Amino acid sequence: MKIKVIVHEAEEGGFWAEVPAIPGCATQGETFEELLANLYEAVEGCLAVDVGPVSGEGHPRTIEIAV
Repeated sequence: MKIKVIVHEAEEGGFWAEVPAIPGCATQGETFEELLANLYEAVEGCLAVDVGPVSGEGHPRTIEIAV
C-alpha cells in the first residue's frame, strides 16, 4: 500500500508531515530521517482498529466502519 504524505519544513527547524488520506494523522521530526521513522509509527497508529467479535446470531450483516 502506498500513501501520499505532504512534508513541510517547520519554521522552528525540522519537519512535520500530514497524511491527507487519514484525517488527523500527522507527525514531526528534527531530521528528515526521524520524520520518516515517526511517519511509519503515526500511520500504523492511525490505521490500527480494534474490532470486536461479530455475533453469529441472526442474519449476516454488512457494516461500514471508518478507519
